[in-house]
Amino acid sequence: MPSMKHLLHILEGRLEALPVRMAVQLPAGQQLGARNADVTLRFRDRMALVALATGEIGRVGAAIVEGKVALEGSMRQLMAAAAGLLTHNPAQEQGNPWWGRVLVRARSMAAHTLQHDARHVQFHYDLSDAFYALWLDPRRVYSCAYFSDPAMTLAQAQEAKLDLICRKLCLQPGDCFLDIGAGWGGLLLWAAEHYGVDATGITLSRNQHAHVQRLIEARGLEGRVRMHLCDYRQFQAERPFDKVASVGMFEHVGRANMPSYFATVRALLRPGGLLLNHGITAGGVDNAQLGAGMGDFIEEYIFPGGELLHASAVLHDMARAGLEMVDTENLRPHYARTLWAWSDALEAALAPAREALMQAGPERADKALRAYRLYLAGSALGFERGWMALHQMLAIHPDGAVGSGTLAGAQSVYPFTRDYMYSKACDTCSTNSNPGLRPT
Repeated sequence: MPSMKHLLHILEGRLEALPVRMAVQLPAGQQLGARNADVTLRFRDRMALVALATGEIGRVGAAIVEGKVALEGSMRQLMAAAAGLLTHNPAQEQGNPWWGRVLVRARSMAAHTLQHDARHVQFHYDLSDAFYALWLDPRRVYSCAYFSDPAMTLAQAQEAKLDLICRKLCLQPGDCFLDIGAGWGGLLLWAAEHYGVDATGITLSRNQHAHVQRLIEARGLEGRVRMHLCDYRQFQAERPFDKVASVGMFEHVGRANMPSYFATVRALLRPGGLLLNHGITAGGVDNAQLGAGMGDFIEEYIFPGGELLHASAVLHDMARAGLEMVDTENLRPHYARTLWAWSDALEAALAPAREALMQAGPERADKALRAYRLYLAGSALGFERGWMALHQMLAIHPDGAVGSGTLAGAQSVYPFTRDYMYSKACDTCSTNSNPGLRPT
C-alpha cells in the first residue's frame, strides 16, 4: 500500500479537480482542499481517509454513518464530489473469475431462505412508518415515479406511474389482480378504485400489512381488496389471476431464486394473463453489486440480501419460465428524479425524521438517519450515471397451443400496438383485438 504521505498527495490533486469546492480535515487537524468549501469532511479515522484517497466512497459512507467522519454540506454537493473521487466505474466488474460467480450464487441461495427474506424485508420496511411518511408522497409509493409531464410534483408523478402500470396491464372491471410486494397499498387501491378490479396484495412487512388493512376498512373496500402477510413462495391462490404486478420487489428475490420466482409468477397467472415486473436492474452486465464499496454499504445499512441483475439476465430467466416478454421500458431518468425528490424532502425534515426514528434509541436513530441521507442521494447519483437502471417488463403467459404433437407452439394474444399504454381508453384490451395474433 502507498504511504499515507503519497495518498494525501493524490487526494489533494483530486480535490482540486472536483466540480465543487471540497475540504478534508485530517484526524490531527490539518486541512486539505478548498478554503471556502461547499462540502467538508472531518475525519476521525485514518482508514476512512485511505478509503477516500483510493476512491472507495462506500467505505467513506459507512464511516459517516458510524460517526467516524463528520459531514458538513448538502447531499447534492456531496454527491457531485463523490462522483469525482471515484477511480473506476462502479457498475463494471473488476475481474469476474468463474469461481467468483459460483461463490456469488452460493451466497445468494444461502441468503434467501424464507426466514432470512422475512428478516431482510422487516429490517428495511418496518423501520418507521412515520419516518417514511416524511419524504414519500401521500400514498407512500416507494418506487420509481413516472414524470410524464416535467412540471409534475412527486405526488402527481407517482399517480401517473400507478396509472401507467394499470394501463400496461390492460386492467378491466372484474379482473382478478395480484400485487406481489404491495407496499403501503398505493397500486392495490388505485387499481381497485380506478379500474374496478378485485385486488389481492401480499407483503412481508408487518407495518405495511397493518397500514393497508386500515385503508381497506376506511374506504369500504373489504369485499374487493385484501392484503396477506406472507412470502410469495407460500402464497396459495384459489385460482390463477388475470393480471399480476410486482413493483420494487424482485430486487429482494436473489439471483439464485430468480428462475423459481418467475415460475411461481407464471403459475399464479392464467393463460393469456399479463405480468408487469417493475424493478431496479444492474447497470453492468456481470457485476454482482456496485463497486467502490457502495454495494457493501447498501447491504449493511439499507437492503440486506438485496441483489441486482442486468435486464438481459432478468429477461433470460423470465423466458426460461415460459413467460413471453411483450414490452420493456427503461425508466432510469425518472428514478433519478424520484430519488432526488425523496432526498430533498428528507433534507428538509431532518429534525422530525430523527424524532420518528427515536423508538430505536438516539444512537441508532442518528445512524439510520445518516444512512438514509447517503442512500437516497447516492442512489439518485447512481441512476443519473447509469450505474443502475429501472425496467418495467411486461410479459404474457402464452394462452394456448397452436398445432399438435411435439412441435406445438404457444399463442399470445395482446394489443397489436403500444398506443393503448398511453391512452385512458383501453378498448384494445377489452376486445383483446389483434386479428393477426388470434389463435386459430
